[in-house]
Amino acid sequence: MTLRVLSLYEGFFAGGARILHSDVVAGLHAAGEQSHGVLSLSAQARRDATVQFAHDDPRYRRLAGAGVEITALGGTAGAEPMDPSSFGELDLYRAAEAIAQADVVLSLKEQPLGLLLALRAHGLMPSVPVAACLHRSDPTHSGPALGWLREAAETGLLTATISCAESTDAAYAQHLPFGLDRRVVRNGIDIDVFTPEADPADGAALRVRLGIPLDAPVVLLAARFDAMKDPGLFLRATARLSARRPDAHFVMCGAGMRPDNAAFASLMTDAAVPADRVHALGIRGDMPDLYRIADIVALTSAFGEASPLCLLEGAASGATPVTTDVGDAASSVAGFGLVTPREPHAIAAVWESVLSERGRLREAALAARAGLSRGRMIDEYRAAIEGLAERRRLAA
Repeated sequence: MTLRVLSLYEGFFAGGARILHSDVVAGLHAAGEQSHGVLSLSAQARRDATVQFAHDDPRYRRLAGAGVEITALGGTAGAEPMDPSSFGELDLYRAAEAIAQADVVLSLKEQPLGLLLALRAHGLMPSVPVAACLHRSDPTHSGPALGWLREAAETGLLTATISCAESTDAAYAQHLPFGLDRRVVRNGIDIDVFTPEADPADGAALRVRLGIPLDAPVVLLAARFDAMKDPGLFLRATARLSARRPDAHFVMCGAGMRPDNAAFASLMTDAAVPADRVHALGIRGDMPDLYRIADIVALTSAFGEASPLCLLEGAASGATPVTTDVGDAASSVAGFGLVTPREPHAIAAVWESVLSERGRLREAALAARAGLSRGRMIDEYRAAIEGLAERRRLAA
């Protein structure tokens, strides 16, 4: 019998966790042993100074194109998770119907658990195993959703957690009851999508479109405009490297990374960065191409990261990852990336050293490609889901 799996999304908007989970869902659905669907708690999101509509999101389009059925409730996702009291009667009945048809429910992060608590409070929650897929290393930044996770676990509504990093599992373990089924499935990426440049003409054309000289070193930050990602630190380091390497250019992409975002513009001014060498692109649909023109894929995050996909995607494309020591970032780039203190001068110095050893470090990144593949990740998710379904059958 084909297992029916329903994933709960707070909404469809830009972010690494949604990229990864959608990759898992599409991969497992395509294999045919499991039939996957998605229930989104919202039809649009207002986040990171950007309004994002679900049907415009690349993850939404990819899943729909793969034949995954998507149901969206009428809410709007925002900076704060949707409180259990915010769901109307119609949304609760629609959610209960979708969940009742599933053998296993996966909650993408802890925020959607508010919906399940609301269903239980109204006597509408079906008896289905629920696993929360966790992607942070700082649970306290989840706001009230951490309390919902704890309540769901303590009352038996939550069956298991699946963390994307050891740091994530360790951080959440302090807030969960002893004996809860906890698993770690490390992140992986599609190395058929994130590949080194095959035709130099493609990279040259992209550089021309962006206004980047063909021989200019490129440092890329792929992140949303959020305190967790600390774009201000990236810009301060950018100012330092610009003084040492006046040929270097810097690409920033992600929700809110736009000159028309007043907060972003203020950080640019404060950092005194040469505006003609910073390319703030916002949300992009051509990330593989951007990684291919980068010499460095940077991460300047202050907290919250677990196993950042951008570092793996950049490395698979030939860029050298340089990251602050957050979550599992350091261990995930061991052997082909570098770790730096969270200080502008130190970051700029590491960037400069990478540029001086570009050839050797590029070879190391490309040599690591096979170990970054998503195949292992999808297989481990398949086994975890099968285990949850088997537990339900034994309990019946």
